[in-house]
Amino acid sequence: MTATDPTIAPENPELVAERRHLAAARAALRRMREEVDATELLFGDVVKDKVTDAALRRGRERRLAALSDIPDAPLYFGRLDFDQGTVFLEEDVRPDEEYDRIHIGRRHVHDPEGRPMVLDWRAPISIAYYRATPADRMLTRSRRRYGFTTTTGPDGEPESHLTAFEDEDLLGGGQGDGVGGTLLDAEIERPRTGPMRDIVATIQPEQDDLVRAPLETTLCVQGAPGTGKTAVGLHRIAYLLYTERARLSRSGVAIIGPNRSFLSYIRDVLPALGEVDVHQTTVLELITRDLPERSRPAKGWVGRTETPSAARIKGSAVMAEILRRDLWSHLRSPEETIVVRRGARRWRLYPEDVRPLLTELAERGISYGSGRELLSHRMAHVLLTLMESEGEVCDDRTHTRVRRDPAVRAAVTALWPKVDPLRMVFGLLTDPERLARAAEGLLDPEEQAALLLPGKPRGPKSARWSEEDLTLVDEAASLIERPSGMGHVVVDEAQDLSPMRCRAVGRRGGSGSFTVLGDIAQGTDPSAARHWSTLLEHLGKPDGHLHVLDRGYRVPAQIIDFAAGLLPTIAPGLGAPVAVRRSPGSLRVVPTTEEERTADLARACREALEGDGSVGLIAADDRLPALCEALAAEGVEAPPIGEVGLDGARLVAVPASLAKGLEFDAVVVSEPAEIVEAEERGANRLYVVLTRAVGSLHVVHARPLPEQLV
Repeated sequence: MTATDPTIAPENPELVAERRHLAAARAALRRMREEVDATELLFGDVVKDKVTDAALRRGRERRLAALSDIPDAPLYFGRLDFDQGTVFLEEDVRPDEEYDRIHIGRRHVHDPEGRPMVLDWRAPISIAYYRATPADRMLTRSRRRYGFTTTTGPDGEPESHLTAFEDEDLLGGGQGDGVGGTLLDAEIERPRTGPMRDIVATIQPEQDDLVRAPLETTLCVQGAPGTGKTAVGLHRIAYLLYTERARLSRSGVAIIGPNRSFLSYIRDVLPALGEVDVHQTTVLELITRDLPERSRPAKGWVGRTETPSAARIKGSAVMAEILRRDLWSHLRSPEETIVVRRGARRWRLYPEDVRPLLTELAERGISYGSGRELLSHRMAHVLLTLMESEGEVCDDRTHTRVRRDPAVRAAVTALWPKVDPLRMVFGLLTDPERLARAAEGLLDPEEQAALLLPGKPRGPKSARWSEEDLTLVDEAASLIERPSGMGHVVVDEAQDLSPMRCRAVGRRGGSGSFTVLGDIAQGTDPSAARHWSTLLEHLGKPDGHLHVLDRGYRVPAQIIDFAAGLLPTIAPGLGAPVAVRRSPGSLRVVPTTEEERTADLARACREALEGDGSVGLIAADDRLPALCEALAAEGVEAPPIGEVGLDGARLVAVPASLAKGLEFDAVVVSEPAEIVEAEERGANRLYVVLTRAVGSLHVVHARPLPEQLV
């Protein structure tokens, strides 16, 4: 391998040529964007259909966004050399180039003649960039990686500059792993500020296998901290939108994250890859999106947090059967004769005629709402049979009139009443006798009592709902009317989904596929999964393929080894992650006293800020506000993450409960013992907190550390 640094050889002809190509590619991208801007606007002037016009304009805006350059990110990051004729047709071969060369980047760029200047990393030929080795070079001669630096331009905006390259000769044979060299390591270890960035330049072979899995495959990725599981999920979405855009544009794609802080953290990854049309949401947002605004409590849908025991019960799969029983108990047995008048004639349906119709529909496994509709059709069919037997001429219009007859409609309402899911769950959770009937044989009296809503609310709007309660409402709504599913759903931090939340998420996927991401060791919810197979069953995808990512590329070995001391307690049987790099001095455990703790925390924060990148101060949720005030008195400002976001300050204060899924170059942890004691699965929470650092970890404690870490 060879590396070129402009500070050593700024006149290097290879480097000059590469910079020239990069400048030309950026100019070509600007031209492509200008063509879209100019050409597609013509449609808006000539198309008279407003719907078509609006669709064309939306498509143009999406295309313009996808072609936007990102000045602080390189347009391409690698190059592959092939023998002439391997890639290009003879008429496309450039006479001044000895080999067929392709530059690999975040999106496709072509010159005015249509010849590619940059190939999309998702194109089939780009696979060799990620997987070729000397032992299996995949027709390539060599692979080049580029180094870039970011500076501030004349307009004050960041700009990226090509500063180095590194060549890997793949013709030498042997058993090399093709992992790369110093530039790859530098990119992986590059300090970060603000939201997460893509890893398209550093995808590893085992990650690339998952990214390029076919759409029909549901993947479940068990990923230790720093293994890139979240990035794999995001890049898989980008890949699937490239290969299956027509299918997914109709059915939709979504990312479901644990909270808004996490979604804010990942928000820039897909736009950087040219994908701007992916819905990002949380489970809570999903299940409350269609609830009636008129019933929304004044302080929001979620007004309380369940106790761990109540959360476990409400999150268990048994609740689905309880809700099903309660819903179908609304059916009533027919007691009166239904009389339909048509002219001078009267036609009658007796209770014994209707009873079999109810029984047959109830046993078919259809949704409750569909049953109401079908019952009116069944009743009309029986009546038309009577009419025809007595010489009446009937057709489809007759069927429709009979089905809409006031007597038939009144009978359907009485026998198969409409049910509002919110009011149904409210009634179930405020009526002990009704709940006892639905839960008979499934929950004991003590468990039933734990389900009841607190206080004596008069209606849904005055109730104090928990997120678990609202998940039950979503289940009830799906029993009444089944929702439509999306083409592909990525679920991150999935280990914390209770069985009932899994069912809610699974319904959004429908017959589509999933990418399920998580780490059993990081499960902190009272209903967190212990086994992926069980979670996949509740998700409705029992045949999902489980893959383990255990090579940690970001977190140094010293930090991983320290945190892994908790694994035998929190996740027995789960193997410890393997860190691929060591970083001397990355772990600093600072014993202190109660009197000196604030001063030592302030010192640790200042030391962390001396390095590059982002810094997270993490403590138990209830301790963090007072801690921030004390640090401010010491001259260290640590604004809460909810106020400034991840790009509003280099040092942010993060409650332990919101740390999951985030990464910082440096992390300062206050009092691990307090984090453990704050919740039922506090040791799991501490494992999450300790593994947020990708550069350095400072642990400041006056109280004894958990024994597993000593």
